[in-house]
Amino acid sequence: MDDDERRRQGEAKRRDVLGHAWVDKSAAGRNAFNADFLDLITRYAWGEIWTRPQIDPRTRRVLVIGTLLALGQWEEFRLHVRAALTEGGFTPQDIKEILLQQAIYCGVPAVNHATKEALAVIQELGLLDR
Repeated sequence: MDDDERRRQGEAKRRDVLGHAWVDKSAAGRNAFNADFLDLITRYAWGEIWTRPQIDPRTRRVLVIGTLLALGQWEEFRLHVRAALTEGGFTPQDIKEILLQQAIYCGVPAVNHATKEALAVIQELGLLDR
């Protein structure tokens, strides 16, 4: 696969995972400074890794959410929680299960904060069941 094909597949996968609105917003912010980076992640993160057939998209989402939690990358964590809920067929219960699993391996303080971040997204989307 050449870079043009990787870019095309990466763009399509990124839209599948994050949704058209997010990708369009990101593309609108493209400029001379960040264009090379955006192209890099489109070709490689999305076109090379997310398109590999060995791991299904749902499992990739779980891995990404758990990894971002472990790294404390809260902006990206919220992005992927939102995308899982709106584009990936996840429920708030699914997100809660990921967080509970991560509490054991990443620690309670990390998941305490992740719970607040995920809850804010769930509330913004109107998905909180009382």
